[in-house]
Amino acid sequence: MRPIGFSTGALARGDFRRALAVLREHRVGIVELSALRLEELEPLISAIPLLDLAGFKFVSIHAPSRFDQQSESRVLNLLSRRELSAYPVVVHPDVIFTPASWRQLGARLLIENMDKRKPVGRNVRELRRLFDLLPDARFCFDIGHARQIDPTMIESALLLQSFGERLAEVHISEVNTASRHDPISRNAASAFQSVARYIPTEIPIILEPLIDRGQSELEIEIQHAREALSIDSCTLI
Repeated sequence: MRPIGFSTGALARGDFRRALAVLREHRVGIVELSALRLEELEPLISAIPLLDLAGFKFVSIHAPSRFDQQSESRVLNLLSRRELSAYPVVVHPDVIFTPASWRQLGARLLIENMDKRKPVGRNVRELRRLFDLLPDARFCFDIGHARQIDPTMIESALLLQSFGERLAEVHISEVNTASRHDPISRNAASAFQSVARYIPTEIPIILEPLIDRGQSELEIEIQHAREALSIDSCTLI
């Protein structure tokens, strides 16, 4: 059975403690600690050594999705703290201004493929340039981003085939035309099934659909993700 959990930002925007409490209540053992906004990063990093994370089998951190080059060294200093050494860090390609500086994260660095808003990291060609500069980095595959870029799911298959050996985490949600992360629809689930066989069953799956205002329910989204990534029902592209 695939290990499936949630991003804290999808459950409670800016309130990782409340999100962790929800996950514990539902006995979900997979979590991504989200600091998508720059101002959220330092409070999260400072709190991590004090959080009770013993019940979670997999914990990753999502770095801020937007900051300027002047903030890069500050962000890296926070993410490189010794007490975080066990946690992978998901980073968007467009905030990696100085690739050589990010090498210090080694295999902890998970580079995520992007949606249509971003100028880099959207396809195999763009990601390969970055992986060539960061050979130890691993891959966070966002299946919703990939479907938005190419609804045929061909690019999704190419991403997984090209970087499958680096794959360390998967993000799943429906990404709409405005690049918002929505609950998984039947159409999205059907599309996702077409590439499920390329995702090893031990890879942690992180749900990102926003359900912080009752858009859906945690158990429903976990079930939708499980069905969407069921290898038994998928077809090969």
